[in-house]
Amino acid sequence: MQTQELKLQQLPNHNSLNNHQRQYLSDFIKRYNQKTPKSKQQAQTYRHVLADVRGSAGFRAAIKEIVYPIVGKYASGSRMWDIDGNEYVDLMMGFGVNLFGYNPAFIKEALTERLEQGIHIGPQSDLAGEVAELFSELTGMERVTFSNTGTEAVMTALRLARAATNRHKIAMFSGSYHGHSDTSLVKAQIQDEITQVVPMFPGVSPSVAADALVLQYGNLESLETIKEHQTELAAVIVEPVQNSRPDIQPKEFLQQLRQLTKDAGIVLIFDEMLTGFRIHPGGAQAWFGVQADIATYGKIVGGGMPIGVIAGKAEYMDRIDGGMWNFGDTSAPQEKTTFFAGTYCKHPLSMVAARAVLKYLKIQGPTLQEQLNHRTCQFIQQLNSYFEEDGVPIKLANFGSIFNDVPFGDPSNIDNLPASENMDLIYYHLIHKGVFLRPGGGLLSTAHTDDDLNSIIQAVKESIQELRNGGFLP
Repeated sequence: MQTQELKLQQLPNHNSLNNHQRQYLSDFIKRYNQKTPKSKQQAQTYRHVLADVRGSAGFRAAIKEIVYPIVGKYASGSRMWDIDGNEYVDLMMGFGVNLFGYNPAFIKEALTERLEQGIHIGPQSDLAGEVAELFSELTGMERVTFSNTGTEAVMTALRLARAATNRHKIAMFSGSYHGHSDTSLVKAQIQDEITQVVPMFPGVSPSVAADALVLQYGNLESLETIKEHQTELAAVIVEPVQNSRPDIQPKEFLQQLRQLTKDAGIVLIFDEMLTGFRIHPGGAQAWFGVQADIATYGKIVGGGMPIGVIAGKAEYMDRIDGGMWNFGDTSAPQEKTTFFAGTYCKHPLSMVAARAVLKYLKIQGPTLQEQLNHRTCQFIQQLNSYFEEDGVPIKLANFGSIFNDVPFGDPSNIDNLPASENMDLIYYHLIHKGVFLRPGGGLLSTAHTDDDLNSIIQAVKESIQELRNGGFLP
C-alpha cells in the first residue's frame, strides 16, 4: 500500500480560514492533543535523530500541531492500543499485511515454537522448499523464490525480465505503486503538449526515466503505445487493481494486455502485493482469468513477518539458479543467470509464518475470501448510501476487502482526484473517535466483527456532523 504521499491535501491554509473555522479547528486540535499526548511527545523527542516520513506526512501549517503518527503499543484481532492507552478499531491492518487480524493464534504458535530453534541464517532454510511448494500449489506458479520486501521482489522481477528478453525498457501505469526503488519512481509529465517520463522525486536519476514508459491504466490507447514500443520492452508491470483507484477493475483491458505481451515476447508482471491471497486464493490473476509470466507478492503471505515473493514461469525464474538439473546424471544448469541475493531472504521466522499462512489458506479454501469480500461490499454500500442520502461529497469503492475514496464523474479517468474536501480532517476525527485509518485507503480483515463495522459507521457519521458544524463540509 502506498504510504509515501498523501493525495488528499485540500485543507485551506490557516490564513484563508474564517473565524468560525479557525475556532473549531483550534478546539479540535486541543482535544486531539489531550487524547494522544504521548504519541505527540515521542514524535518531538526523537525527531532530531529519527528520519521518518510518517512524522511529517501531510504537513500543513493549519494542522501542524496534530501532524504526528499514533504510536502503537499492543494489537489483537481487529484492535490496536496506543501508548496513551487508547483503543482503536484498526482499518489499516498493517497496510494490508493482516488478513486474519493481529496476532492470530495459528501464526503466534508457529513463531513461538520456531524461536526455540534459534535464528540460523546461512544454512539453507529447512522450510523453504515446502513453502515454495505450497505457494506454487495455491497460485499455479511454476517456480518461486523469496526476498525480504515487496520492493525487492519487484526489482528482481524486472531484472529477470530484462535478463530473459535482453531488452531494457519497462512499461508501467500512472497511479500504480511498485515499491520505492528508482526503477518505479517515475511519472508521466506533459510539457508543451509533449509527454515525458521524469523522476517522481528528487534523488531519482533521470537515466532511470529513459528506460520507462508511463501509460494510462485501462485506456486502450495504452495498448497501442505498447505495441509501438514492443521491440524495446522487456516487461509491462501492472498493479491489476490499484490501491488508489479500486473502482477501476479492467478485466477486458488486462486480457488484451496479456495477449499483446504474449505475441510480442514481452514479460507480463503482476504486482500482487495487495491483491495476492486477498481477493482470491489465486490472487487477481485467478479473479480476472489472466496468467502473468511473473508475479510479485508479500504482505499477507508473511503473516506479519517481512517477506517478498517472486513467482512465475520456469523460463523466467530459471534465471535465478540456471534451471532444473538432477544428481546422478550428466544434467547441468542450462540458463544464463542474473544476480539475486539477500542475507535475510528465507529468514526462519518469515518461512515458518508463511508456511502457517499458506496451510491455513489451503484448508479454508476460497470461502474465506468470498465471505470477507461480501462483508466489505455491504460495509461500503452502507457508507455510500449514507453519503448520498446526506449530501456528503464522498464516494467509496472497493475491490474485495480493499477500499478507498474515489472521484465522482467518469471512473475511467484515473487522473481525477476525489472530489471530497478536507478529507485529512475526517481521518483525524476518526482517529479521535477510535477508528485507526489514514489517507491511502483501508482494508478489512476476517477479525473485524459486525459490532466493529457498526461502530466505524457511527464514527463516520459523527465526524461528518462535527466537520459540518465547524464549517468544513457543506
